[in-house]
Amino acid sequence: MKKKKITVWWTVKAVIKWTFLVAMCVFTLYPVFYAVIGSFKTNAELTLGNALFPEQWHYENYIYAFQQLDFGLYTFNSVALALLTVVLSVLTSSMAGYVIGRRQFVGKKLLTGMYLASMFISVGSVALYPLYKLLNGLGLTSNLMGLALILTGGQVSNIFLISGFARSVPKELDDAATIDGAGVFRIYWQIIVPMIRPILGIVALFSFRTAWNEFITAQVFTMSNPGLKTLSVAVANLRYSSNAAAEWHIMAAGASIALIPILIVYLFANKQFIAGITAGAVKG
Repeated sequence: MKKKKITVWWTVKAVIKWTFLVAMCVFTLYPVFYAVIGSFKTNAELTLGNALFPEQWHYENYIYAFQQLDFGLYTFNSVALALLTVVLSVLTSSMAGYVIGRRQFVGKKLLTGMYLASMFISVGSVALYPLYKLLNGLGLTSNLMGLALILTGGQVSNIFLISGFARSVPKELDDAATIDGAGVFRIYWQIIVPMIRPILGIVALFSFRTAWNEFITAQVFTMSNPGLKTLSVAVANLRYSSNAAAEWHIMAAGASIALIPILIVYLFANKQFIAGITAGAVKG
């Protein structure tokens, strides 16, 4: 009897678990599915919402988005911005994490404390104007590099993730390299970076996602130069265009275009992401 009760209890737990997982998957994936399907509808079909699938598949929505609304240019801008941000984020956070995790210097505790404190402070849109003035003074508002520099900042969590991984690398490797005549940068580049590649992959993935999905900062920094608009800004701006009432289907097409690159990145980086999370669990 006791064994039967235990079996029933585990069955109930399994049913609850799988019901919850299926419900979460449906709530997460349905908006994506609806946007993709809606991108092939006419605006009337999409706004009325009578049927889930379109009566006729309108592939010309994508052609219109690329040819008439310059979505090809905006997609290129988003890809360029994301790649710039990834490179800058990985380089700066890995160097900072290496120094904090493995080097001793005057004021290290103070600097680390300030970094930790900044994790609990969110200035948000308050800092946009001074940042814009600063980059404008440096002549960096006429290209995507300025925006990439802004998105590279505020990566305290990345730095501490990398510093934790850097500390786990045996310091005997540093000593051996120093005896062979290697300097600080060579130790960082030839010893530390290869050893912490899993966490660098996670940092790159998160940086790409942040840059690709960024809207407010990208909106502010591209107002004076519409040719630099990213895909997320272009899609959102369709809502406020003169033809907004007739372009919900084009907005859905733009949103679907914006989904594809990030899904591809996750698809190819999934193995690296799991490896980094697993290694972090073991090292932590």
